[in-house]
Amino acid sequence: MTASRRGSAPSAAPSRRQSLISKQTAPVVNDLRPSDLLISRFKGWKQVTKQLTTYMEGIADIEYNTAKEYNRLGSVIQVPFREGNQFLGEGGMQDIFTSIRDQTRRVADLHSGLAKTVDSSIVQHLHRLNAEIKAHIKNIQLDTGKLADQVAVQRELSTTLIAQLAKSITALKNTPLSVNARQDPHLLNAAVLDQLVRQVHAENQLQKSILIMQQASAHFEEGIVRSLQSAWATYDTWQTQTVAEIQKTWEGPALEFRSLFPNKEWVAFAARSDCLLDPDTPFRNPEAIEYPGKGDPSVMAVHEGFLERKKRYTKAYNGSYYILTPAGFLHDMGQSSDPATLARRNPTFSLFLPECTLGPASALMSRSHKWHITVTSSSTQSDGSGARRSSRLFFDKKREVAYSFRARSHEEMIEWWNDIKQLSRVYLTSSEPMDRSGIVPAAVRAAGYPEQDYSDDEVDDEEGEEHGLEAGEEEEEDDEDAGGSSVDEETETEDNSLVESPMASAPPQSAVRSSQRAVPQRRVSIQVQPREGNSTAVDEPEAELEVVGEGVPGYGSGPSASSGIQIGPGGYAVEKKG
Repeated sequence: MTASRRGSAPSAAPSRRQSLISKQTAPVVNDLRPSDLLISRFKGWKQVTKQLTTYMEGIADIEYNTAKEYNRLGSVIQVPFREGNQFLGEGGMQDIFTSIRDQTRRVADLHSGLAKTVDSSIVQHLHRLNAEIKAHIKNIQLDTGKLADQVAVQRELSTTLIAQLAKSITALKNTPLSVNARQDPHLLNAAVLDQLVRQVHAENQLQKSILIMQQASAHFEEGIVRSLQSAWATYDTWQTQTVAEIQKTWEGPALEFRSLFPNKEWVAFAARSDCLLDPDTPFRNPEAIEYPGKGDPSVMAVHEGFLERKKRYTKAYNGSYYILTPAGFLHDMGQSSDPATLARRNPTFSLFLPECTLGPASALMSRSHKWHITVTSSSTQSDGSGARRSSRLFFDKKREVAYSFRARSHEEMIEWWNDIKQLSRVYLTSSEPMDRSGIVPAAVRAAGYPEQDYSDDEVDDEEGEEHGLEAGEEEEEDDEDAGGSSVDEETETEDNSLVESPMASAPPQSAVRSSQRAVPQRRVSIQVQPREGNSTAVDEPEAELEVVGEGVPGYGSGPSASSGIQIGPGGYAVEKKG
């Protein structure tokens, strides 16, 4: 046990020494010096001594001015206190001050003889003590303060010489022929070493001075306390010797001061005050907050969670936390889903679904689980401030804006889509794509053409179809990588109708055949769900519209040149008249 302690002692001593050195060499945070701390402390003692001196001078004045002046000093103490409800009525500080006032008035005529004693011994002693404190403060300022200034000068000079030495060494290495005698690194190094020795001596003198001053200040402070104790003891002794009655008068307040517990007033105040909190008082629970309307169905979110919405210019999806409310609003609440953050944040984007059209959801086997919501010209939307504004401010009457949304899974998309459907004015549904490949559809499409031409064209069509599908898949993969969608956000269309006429414009024949081979045909069912309270659509039945294909002719390939059949601009055979 002893050997282990002896072995560990040398390792502990260097660590303490290193910590002290680090403390001395650490950069100074502010300009406060050790001497300033001592000066501030003794200035405080000076104020304490001055207060007691003033008090004794007041007693001497009262003694000189007989009972009248003494009574006037007693009137300084006002009992009960102005803040009487803050202190004890009996057995506390008010009783002590009451006793002081009463006894002072009783001995007013007996203090004329005591006045000389107080003035000559106690007051003069306190004045001398005050002068000693001033001298001690001045000694600290002249001794340690002057040495601290010298250390600062030495450090600045050392910094200058070291910089000159470094400059001389650099010049000697780069341009050795341009160095003169005064710039010789050897001479400058000797000057730096001599200056650092002076700096170290100055710092050691400052350290010794501070240590000596600290010890002297500790002993001096003990002397201050003893002097104050002696002043009051002298006053009490002379008072006792002068008049026995005066002795009894001052022994009473002194005894009461000594017998008063420091926490007696506070304990009584805490016991009778109803405003102070009991330490056992439980804290309020935010989860137990109740108020009218808290459980109303209109304040509960229909659906909430993270969705991705396609941006207009970047064509990339940006994830945000969305909330669907019973009022029909779809709010974009930003990136955070913290309830405390959501309660203090306004939506950055809002859609009023009762005036919007919900597009069909993507199929189960689709690579992207997305849908779109179309804002018509008569609908309203909200910006980040929450104010609803008509979409006519942003586009013309016959235009509409589509917003694309994407979920993380097909099940999540279906949940969102079903909830939004209940609040939307119109929603669209899509059926599964029909398989139009095979022998029978091919024979129907090739009716009226020779079998040989049909076989050649069919081979070409199959090769083109395979090429088109591969190109379509590559385009779809590029679109998914870029975060795109089949319906861009805020795309504008000139027609406000739900389904365009397939014969509104006739594409070229090559485009017709290409689109027939590459684009899968889908059945689109449009179901119009009227909102409650809309009188114009109460008696109207649900309308279902099926649009097959993309409005292109049913020919899989063009006729051969020897058939004599001409194809019109719409892609159909031209009937010959006459």
